[in-house]
Amino acid sequence: MTDTPAVTEAPARFDTLPLDPKLLRAVADQGYATMTPIQAKAIPIVLEGRDVMGAAQTGTGKTAAFSIPLLQKMLRHENASMSPARHPVRALVLAPTRELADQVAANVKSYAQHTNLRSAVVFGGIDMKPQTLQLKAGVEILIATPGRLLDHIEAKNCVLNQVEYVVLDEADRMLDIGFLPDLQRILSYLPKQRQTLLFSATFSPEIKKLSQSYLQEPVLVEVARPNATATNVEQRFYSVTDDDKRRVVRQILRDRQLSQAIVFVNSKLGAARLARSFERDDLKTAALHGDKSQDERLKSLEAFKRGEVDVLVATDVAARGLDIADLPAVFNFDVPFNAEDYVHRIGRTGRAGASGIAITLVTRDDARLVGDIEKLIKKKIELEPFELEDDRPRRFRPREAEEAAPVARERERPAYERSAPAPRRYGATPPADPFFDRPYEPSATASESPPAWEKGVAAAPAARGLTPNIRSKRKVAALLGGGQKA
Repeated sequence: MTDTPAVTEAPARFDTLPLDPKLLRAVADQGYATMTPIQAKAIPIVLEGRDVMGAAQTGTGKTAAFSIPLLQKMLRHENASMSPARHPVRALVLAPTRELADQVAANVKSYAQHTNLRSAVVFGGIDMKPQTLQLKAGVEILIATPGRLLDHIEAKNCVLNQVEYVVLDEADRMLDIGFLPDLQRILSYLPKQRQTLLFSATFSPEIKKLSQSYLQEPVLVEVARPNATATNVEQRFYSVTDDDKRRVVRQILRDRQLSQAIVFVNSKLGAARLARSFERDDLKTAALHGDKSQDERLKSLEAFKRGEVDVLVATDVAARGLDIADLPAVFNFDVPFNAEDYVHRIGRTGRAGASGIAITLVTRDDARLVGDIEKLIKKKIELEPFELEDDRPRRFRPREAEEAAPVARERERPAYERSAPAPRRYGATPPADPFFDRPYEPSATASESPPAWEKGVAAAPAARGLTPNIRSKRKVAALLGGGQKA
């Protein structure tokens, strides 16, 4: 592996590059005049035919850095023939997620709009038939996710024996989600003589091993320290509790007057529940996670881009490849399990030189995950307390209401009546009454005659020697038989 050759002055404008007027016109249509650092360094090297490993933080224009020079090199195969045989697959771009593949395909289509080069995108989650018809008609540039591409290869819908250029976009993510066996199978179908480009925001040791196996003397192009975060993104870490997270997000959205935000969570179930909670808070919300069908995911994403949705609650399927212009904020509702995903999450804001804010909500259980992020970005993270406004409705307290009611009623009485004594409240001291306050005194006429059922029985004679303290036995009603004495 060789380093980037030293250059005195990298070209700053696209029109200084040896590009076809068709491509320059398409770039101008997108509003691009000057190149980003990764584009300025990588495009000349790709035009030379060298293998490239491009490392740049997300949102710096990696897609244009590989797609524009490849389109330039494929213009020699451009033709207007309707025969599928005249349009074989010559460039293959592999992406880890459906969203990233769709984003790359949209960029490639816009750059090739003034040419006769055809492009197509295939990914899982939708019907294969429309994709099959498009592949059978012939395409020069194919953007695909590994799993769906293998499905089409096994169904003999596409042939890759004429591929000249291969791009592994976000290859580290493909390895993280277990696509290495699929990558090896796909690369085995390709010709040995090809130009291979590997672009990613992060480079792990596994990626470098992959490059040694499939790239030939690649040129390493780095425009930012590996795993560096964007400098124009304000990063804040707030110490909160799990119960307060949703209120914190709502208060920040309100206080900072943020029009839109992506809220990242770690689970699909958590994303669905949080989206429903935000809906109850009168926020226009959409959820984006793996349990959604591809059609639902695309509709949610398009609604968010059009500004019809305020909050997009998403898992890490949206951490890469979503290019949303002027997204002001990103929330890490859950600290990511993988520290590298933090770099990609916050990279959804502050794109193309714009400013943004990334807010991470940290609980006591997240100490280890925050430590992993510190090691990755090589920066000390300061946890800040967050003061919540007491905007929750107060709970009803009967005692307080009981005490406050007489005061309120007194205020409502006319002025001429306020001098009159107020009605006695429950629990106040009752007025004294001399008759009822006297202690109990037995009546002088009270008789101690026996009960009515014993009146006919003579009292026991005192001659038996019984003391006055011992009472004689009395007849009681027997349960059965009667006539027994107690």
